[in-house]
Amino acid sequence: MASKLWRAPTIVPTLAYEDVPAAVEFLTRAFGFRERAGARLTGDGFVLAWMEVGDGLISLSTSGGHGRQSPRIAGTITQSVKVYVDGIDRHFARAKAAGATIISEPDDKFWGGRNYEAKDIEGHYWDFSERGRELDSTEWKLPPGIKMGA
Repeated sequence: MASKLWRAPTIVPTLAYEDVPAAVEFLTRAFGFRERAGARLTGDGFVLAWMEVGDGLISLSTSGGHGRQSPRIAGTITQSVKVYVDGIDRHFARAKAAGATIISEPDDKFWGGRNYEAKDIEGHYWDFSERGRELDSTEWKLPPGIKMGA
């Protein structure tokens, strides 16, 4: 009998949270992520969980492990994650209704994309972009003062 293999994309970012279970609930409710619930690990002072979004995977760990800190503890944004979704305006409405802190509302960008930016309950920065809209860099309509290359 063959072993079942862990499904994983090429890259899996890890985000630190003070309250991983609350983060799992919020990310599910606000952004439509799905937890690999059967894989959650808990131990003495730590929780480790995995969230699926589209064909991507994000790991959530208790703040402090392996030197990682949540934005609340660090006092600043520690990283950002870009996520491609279908129906950006619908996704935005869901996130806003669920209490995400909105940084910027959906907007069309010079590279053809449409995106919005939000923070979650612990201050992690998320950039959501409409799947299938971004143009090849040769098609970008650069704003004044911006040029391609070095």
